[in-house]
Amino acid sequence: MAEDFTIKLTHDQALVLSDWLDKVIGTERFDVIVDEDIAVWSALHRISGALDKSLVEIFMPDYTTRLDAARTRLLADLGDYFVQERQVQQDAGHHDSGYEDHRDGSGS
Repeated sequence: MAEDFTIKLTHDQALVLSDWLDKVIGTERFDVIVDEDIAVWSALHRISGALDKSLVEIFMPDYTTRLDAARTRLLADLGDYFVQERQVQQDAGHHDSGYEDHRDGSGS
């Protein structure tokens, strides 16, 4: 058995990553990519489960407000140039992510 490996994230990073994983895991587009190396599912399930166990915010009524605030802080940390460049890339041809939001009940 392999030794455990630790990854450190800020609380904001963990919250945003948890939300993103919840949105993309189970979508056809994401699953097709991960199925290219099925062993990756093991790590994804471990990370997603650890985040969900650790983040009490996901069960709070003001979850969306907290998530939006975390996103805002992370975007500020990335800097305007990086965010603007990524937005240009998205606008150039990646309008529909193909991911649905399952956590708030609006997805399937």
